[in-house]
Amino acid sequence: MKALITGASSGIGRDMARILSKKGYELVLVARDENKLNELAEELQEKDKTKVQVITMDLALEENCNELHRCVSDVDILINNAGFGDCGNFTKTDLNKELNMIKTNIVAYHILTKLYLIDMKAKNSGKILNVASIAGFMPGPLMATYYSTKAYVVRLSEAIREELKKEKSNVQISILCPGPVETNFNKVANVKFHMREANCYNVAKYAIEKLLKGKFYIIPGLDVKLGIFFSHFVPSGFISKITYMVQKRKIEK
Repeated sequence: MKALITGASSGIGRDMARILSKKGYELVLVARDENKLNELAEELQEKDKTKVQVITMDLALEENCNELHRCVSDVDILINNAGFGDCGNFTKTDLNKELNMIKTNIVAYHILTKLYLIDMKAKNSGKILNVASIAGFMPGPLMATYYSTKAYVVRLSEAIREELKKEKSNVQISILCPGPVETNFNKVANVKFHMREANCYNVAKYAIEKLLKGKFYIIPGLDVKLGIFFSHFVPSGFISKITYMVQKRKIEK
């Protein structure tokens, strides 16, 4: 069994690699940081005797997404995890950073999901996990672009899920929707969370357990589950006001 993980050099992606390694999966690890990928590969090879392929690649580039599929064309699990955020007033945040965010958080997910889904449907087996966020279920003033990218991932995955159900396919798609997690996200997004952050390894372990059991919505933590549940019943204008106040507290002075 083989799993491909993007954004595998740190955070949730790295910990999911560790968990799948213990379960005996062959791994393909993809990220931009070659040193961190090699360190992780050495760790997994030494501890678990895992067969690991390291691919250093920036998935913000469309041609790299297609090249990745050409290089690794047969996997049992695809985990789309690469991504980042940014925080600030929409008129003041950096446009180039936002465009790279859209390319990484949306375009790369879209391309890889489509290409590997075609392969999986042809053999009628396989699992895709798209890492989204609680942000995908609500408007996000002061993190407008990031929230929008995660909303895209949620809606795309929900639509694909229904298509697979109607086709009675054995292929599975899932979405991981955590709240704040102890990762490098804060530094990249220029924020400081003032609410409890979930342990990264625990989130990754929970995600893999639910993925292997066929769960579609994978939501770690009761507080996050409640937040998503109530977002369906509260007017978006009210949620925007609450989210704005929360995000404003995050912005570093």
